[in-house]
Amino acid sequence: MSALSRKLDVPLLTSDWQADVVQMLDESHLVAWADLPDLRTQFAVSLAHFLGTQRETEVCVFYGKHITDLDSFCHQLERCLPGPHLDRRIHGPGGAVNLLRARPSFRGRVPSKYRYYIWHDADVLLRTDARLFSQIVDAITGVAAEAEYVSDDLLLIHRCIYVGGPILDVYGEDPRGQFQSWLPDGPHEPFWKVVTGIDAPSFTRYAINRVATR
Repeated sequence: MSALSRKLDVPLLTSDWQADVVQMLDESHLVAWADLPDLRTQFAVSLAHFLGTQRETEVCVFYGKHITDLDSFCHQLERCLPGPHLDRRIHGPGGAVNLLRARPSFRGRVPSKYRYYIWHDADVLLRTDARLFSQIVDAITGVAAEAEYVSDDLLLIHRCIYVGGPILDVYGEDPRGQFQSWLPDGPHEPFWKVVTGIDAPSFTRYAINRVATR
């Protein structure tokens, strides 16, 4: 009985918040954080279901508790997006950026206009390897900007939702972090700034508690 009581004490999310979050995603990626793991799970799962009901939309889910290095990230990426063999690297032929750019087509189906990546427990990799986390964020955000503002192909809007604990919000406050800036490229201009002409990526920081019951 005591275990059941503790479970019932976990706050629940209110209804009808998903459309407001999707509206935020029209203009930016999202960093969603909360202290309680249960709230984070509710948020990510509910949003994934909501997005999955939208027309011309793909939803790719990353399970961050199992992403601790580049190999484990690529392992999940290649299970979200159909494509050729994925090398364990970010840039270059066969790398993650190449697969993120891919746009599968299926006979009899209208091509997708939106692709959402929902990354559960994104703070796990941030704690384990902050540099790699920054590189992956930079890659996803860069591909999104390229597809939206540079590519001549049929428009595909990419948006990533990073879900995790308060450390994600702390990372978001850092002007050097990849929620606010492109990854530096030594003495040169950042790679994605050169490719897209955009000075910095666009992110919205979101406290999940705002849609939790009290």
